[in-house]
Amino acid sequence: MPYPETLKAKPKCIFFTDFDGTITLKDSNDWMTDNIGYGEKKRRQGNMDTLENKITFRDSFKEMMDSVTTPFPECIRLLCANIKLDPYFSSFYKWTRSAGIPVIVLSSGMTPIIRALLVHLVGPEAEDIEIVSNEVANRPPKSKEEEGGWMLKFHDDSDFGHDKSLTIRPYAKHFEQHPEEPRPTMFYAGDGVSDLSAARETDLLFAKEGRDLVTYCEREGLPFTVFEDWQSILATTKDI
Repeated sequence: MPYPETLKAKPKCIFFTDFDGTITLKDSNDWMTDNIGYGEKKRRQGNMDTLENKITFRDSFKEMMDSVTTPFPECIRLLCANIKLDPYFSSFYKWTRSAGIPVIVLSSGMTPIIRALLVHLVGPEAEDIEIVSNEVANRPPKSKEEEGGWMLKFHDDSDFGHDKSLTIRPYAKHFEQHPEEPRPTMFYAGDGVSDLSAARETDLLFAKEGRDLVTYCEREGLPFTVFEDWQSILATTKDI
């Protein structure tokens, strides 16, 4: 349920999370770029240029996706065959459902891919996960089913293409305006450059070990908790 409906159940916690490379072991967009796009070397250079503020994430990511010309249904088929779930995410999601904790995916990926992978990897119950992300559009005069027929449609006009902070901030603002209401603890889990816009917005930030988000947080002096997998996230969240 989108804001403000999420708050009607008065959850004790709200868990925002990245999808690619965080819930999954590999980033689906990186996989497409490396295997059916312009390749890993150019992609990694784009990531480094983004971290060093030489290029916006929006421009870097658009270049990545523009390099993938495989028909969109085939992209989804390839991803379902090659992308694996963090082995402990299903247990985490099962616990959040029983505890009444909303899980909201904030992604710079594309909704049809994320939904297809979640249902494929987690099961039909993953249909209940709210997804806020970019979309996919036909590339005129072609359609998504054709070679070179699809393109990325960004969520907003920000330098990120999808500024994840814009989804999180209304929750914090709500409780500033309604201090009489019990405020849920807000979490965010991420791994890479697409998560920079969300890094300062929640009560506790989980950053995946060895990934670009850790580098950014260390450089900027932002507090974070390192995680290897969702088993450690589950243990920490239960404790809180």
